[in-house]
Amino acid sequence: MLSIRLFRGGKKHQPSYKIVVVDKKRAPKGGRFAAELGYLNPITKEKSLDKEEAKKWLSYGAQPSDTVYNLFVKEGIIEGSKRDVHKKSKKKEDKTEAPKTETPKAETPAEVKKEEPKAEEPKAEEPKAEEPKAEEP
Repeated sequence: MLSIRLFRGGKKHQPSYKIVVVDKKRAPKGGRFAAELGYLNPITKEKSLDKEEAKKWLSYGAQPSDTVYNLFVKEGIIEGSKRDVHKKSKKKEDKTEAPKTETPKAETPAEVKKEEPKAEEPKAEEPKAEEPKAEEP
């Protein structure tokens, strides 16, 4: 499956990205790409994109990553709404959620084993009535 994604380049704290088409099964870290569609420099806000080439690869079935999808929507290559890219904070989710009601806890097999009745202990034998011993003369 083909994917359209960003390939990071540049120095430390100075990113620049190439927009590339890659086979997802054998996605290289760098070097060989099926096609290079353009570049994006987030620091200077400079970007270049070959729209016709991007439409061609989308028609072949290439799936853009979320960030590239949003870039294509902004450039007018794809029609639709943007996707959420950033993850939501867990702290904010905890505050907005309604309090959960407790449901009865189902017993696990380990708990069931603990509660099994113990094997019956043998009852102490009742002493039998002793026969009177005959006294010897």
